[in-house]
Amino acid sequence: MCLLILLLVFGPRFVIVVWWLLAPLQWSVTFGTLLWPILGFLLLPWTTLMYMLVAPGGVVGPDWIWLAIAVFADLASHAWGGAYRRRRNAVA
Repeated sequence: MCLLILLLVFGPRFVIVVWWLLAPLQWSVTFGTLLWPILGFLLLPWTTLMYMLVAPGGVVGPDWIWLAIAVFADLASHAWGGAYRRRRNAVA
């Protein structure tokens, strides 16, 4: 529940940092290397968080749906940011 509140208030990147500080072993077991979490932090934070939630039991069945929703959220946030910049530049 606290994770959800942090997520809503501060965003996914903040939650990634806090979660990594509180449970670094879980991150290293889930990803095996530091490269994927860093790339996830920079490019796909929602997908990284969702993978951390579903990966411990193995990604099966409905977990793929949750991961697809997270990828869509990341892509939508990138598209929304680009659209906002274009709209702001057109007005100025």
